[in-house]
Amino acid sequence: MKILLVEDEPKVSAFIRRGLEEEGFEVEVAYDGRFGRQLALAHAYDLIILDVILPYFSGLEVLEALRAQDQETPVLMLTALGTTQDKLQGFGGGADDYLVKPFDFPELVARVRALTRRRGQQAKGAVLTFEDLTLDTAAKIVTRAGQPVKLTAREFGLLELLMRHPGRVLSRAELAADVWEDSFDAGSNVVDVYINYLRNKVDKAFPQKLIHTVVGMGYVLRVQE
Repeated sequence: MKILLVEDEPKVSAFIRRGLEEEGFEVEVAYDGRFGRQLALAHAYDLIILDVILPYFSGLEVLEALRAQDQETPVLMLTALGTTQDKLQGFGGGADDYLVKPFDFPELVARVRALTRRRGQQAKGAVLTFEDLTLDTAAKIVTRAGQPVKLTAREFGLLELLMRHPGRVLSRAELAADVWEDSFDAGSNVVDVYINYLRNKVDKAFPQKLIHTVVGMGYVLRVQE
């Protein structure tokens, strides 16, 4: 996944770039709106993270230029401008998400993953496959070795997220942010409970286990070692 970060504060851009690269993303940085607009219009990105207050062109002007060219690249506005009017202006200009500074980095990562996952879903189609496990996102059907697996909506959401990132360890916070969104209680063990439900339905009847715990880090979908 390739991300364009348009941010004029060097310390902030370096922090974000380093953190996202550690999460496996490729990040290109523009330090002003003019260069950011040039890159955004000339290259294909999976996501653009865009500050609003920038030299030469504002983030809103960059966004306007993108949408005027019918570019549908997801845009996350990341700015200190946090009033309701600011947010309405961003969304009205075609932004897909809006995060106010200062921010918690795990929340930024969760939002980035959600936006790039939606982008990936459009590109990859509706059917996900890993080993003998298949998930049809449109028909909401899951099979393992050809056998139907009946899942609740939450279980389906968790499995879909794991299948979109095979081999990547997803933290409880990332899983919760995507599947439970605002209804998640950070003090609960609901993610662990639902992962256990998934294991009983997806792995229990099969010798090859696919859903694994990485102690202290989270969960991952991979072939058993």
